[in-house]
Amino acid sequence: MFVKNYKELATTKERRDALKIFEAGLNAVRTDVAVRNNLKLKKNILRIGARNYDLKKYDHVYVVGFGKASFTAAKEIERILGSRITSGIILDVVPGKLKRMRTLVGTHPLPSIKNVRAAGEIIELLEKADSRDLIITIVSGGGSALLCRPYGMKCGELALVTKMLMHHGAEIREMNTVRKHLSEILGGQFARFAYPATVAAIIFSDVPGDDISMIASGPTVLDETTVDDAARILSKYDIIKSCALPGCDLTETPKDPVFFRRVKNNLIVSNSLAVEAMAKEAKRLGYKARILSTGLQGEAREIGKNLAAMPAAGEAIIAGGETTVTVTGHGKGGRNQELALGAVNHVLPGILVASYASDGNDNCPAAGAFADVGVSELAARKKLSVAEYLQNNDSFSFAKKTKSQIMTGKTGINVSDLMLALRKK
Repeated sequence: MFVKNYKELATTKERRDALKIFEAGLNAVRTDVAVRNNLKLKKNILRIGARNYDLKKYDHVYVVGFGKASFTAAKEIERILGSRITSGIILDVVPGKLKRMRTLVGTHPLPSIKNVRAAGEIIELLEKADSRDLIITIVSGGGSALLCRPYGMKCGELALVTKMLMHHGAEIREMNTVRKHLSEILGGQFARFAYPATVAAIIFSDVPGDDISMIASGPTVLDETTVDDAARILSKYDIIKSCALPGCDLTETPKDPVFFRRVKNNLIVSNSLAVEAMAKEAKRLGYKARILSTGLQGEAREIGKNLAAMPAAGEAIIAGGETTVTVTGHGKGGRNQELALGAVNHVLPGILVASYASDGNDNCPAAGAFADVGVSELAARKKLSVAEYLQNNDSFSFAKKTKSQIMTGKTGINVSDLMLALRKK
């Protein structure tokens, strides 16, 4: 079971049902299972997605991974390929050991010098590969921060730009457009370094709409955004002026198709699989299941409020996506707990709203939180003001005090956030 505090949370039928629905969603997108289903080895033929690779034709097979699903995926790839792997580098937020690949631990959501050094090692590996080599590349959410190689600025300056975009409530597409043009390895630059080797990328989507050019800022994908696009976003949020940098120098991403002719991008996991599994489980439990969206976006607290008003009697509303938080306070917590906090004053008896990060970390040790009448009643008894906690963006403290946090630990999964609103019959 993914949820570690199940007994503490499962105090009502609606909560127990919600937890079962969430478990079904996570089980449907388990990283090891996805790799197992999409990578098949038969003698010397490795099948990745719909394409076959004859391993006899390659002098070396390298595995390079980055993002919050990369270690789990690499472990399964190593189980499948074993000694056929020459070497590799895996950059994740969790530690671990592999026999054929080096594992490096970086920081997220903000980049650090550890990430920069790791990205440098990855570039060195890519540059030594040639036309007779195969590079199996694991691309997953969190890769934008982890695979950090700043252009025209120091790591600390890039971290500041990232932080300011997050605090201003920039959407993931805006964030990653800027990141591409402040990087020497994102936005297709990885593919440029790897050329002329063959690149087989397996991609785990955490981006609403599953645009592979935006997942981990599209390191293996020909980028269609431009320096002008990034400049407009920086101007929109007044980032250059506010962060007092010398200019936030931008660089253009590679547009020559030659760098991508030997690259095959394979999307193997997205939140649509999780959302569909959640809907199936909700139906099994007797609810009328309705999938609202797999790309839900918007201000987290407003989404929470709206979800609380949606379900009819006996209905479960299910969504995947990535909301945003405009930071005005100094509290702790992420968009999932803020979504639940935004719903607390709007849930009626029999209604439950919940949201959680599929990777298990909602910008803090909690994955997300619930909102129901039990939470609002406990908050009233403890004289906790929802408005004050929202103003301070302190959803973590509120959820902890109302015993409504969902705790999973790091799951090795990353398919954006999963949201649920249900109402008993």
